Amino acid sequence: MKKIILILFLINLQIISANTNSNTILFLGDSLTEGLGVQKDDAFPKLVQTLIQTELKKDITVINGGVSGSTTSDGLARLKWYLKKKPYLVFLALGANDGLRGLNLEKSQKNLEEIIKYAQKSNAKVLLAGMLIPPNYGLEYSERFKKMYQEIKEKYKLESMPFLLDGVAGKKEFNQADGIHPNIEGHKIIAKKVFMFIKEYL
Repeated sequence: MKKIILILFLINLQIISANTNSNTILFLGDSLTEGLGVQKDDAFPKLVQTLIQTELKKDITVINGGVSGSTTSDGLARLKWYLKKKPYLVFLALGANDGLRGLNLEKSQKNLEEIIKYAQKSNAKVLLAGMLIPPNYGLEYSERFKKMYQEIKEKYKLESMPFLLDGVAGKKEFNQADGIHPNIEGHKIIAKKVFMFIKEYL
């Protein structure tokens, strides 16, 4: 009986291992993740990879799954594509464009939840990056937008960063001329904070 239990345990471990790659991290996001306006090597996902390799001495592969203009509605389709690489960790940073376009947040939340459930089903650990939008979009809407991430975090028991652009948003010296997208220095700040956040899950 003990032999059977041990065999079943080992088979289960093999299945989990086959479904995930312990060396791959997926950053699923929009133009903030992609690094619009800077070189890919200067975008925060690549900088996080460098920090992990130099600070933790771990050899990892980072997939920059950021696409400019992306909303939560196209996140699931892209996730399914990237899961072919079997990432063991998915850093979810979507929703900013939903808010800036004033989209229906009930639908946005549903989209994010579908992404999370699908990723978890593949045995990937999901880390959530919260977003904020300016109050000029209406206090009620901006507060609901902020609350959306908190509700998702609690519902799926996720670890999360309250605001991806903390310390960067609204600071001219860390942003490009559009005042929205981080410059190289801004990406460096984001990378350091993301690294500190995710390192315990590596």
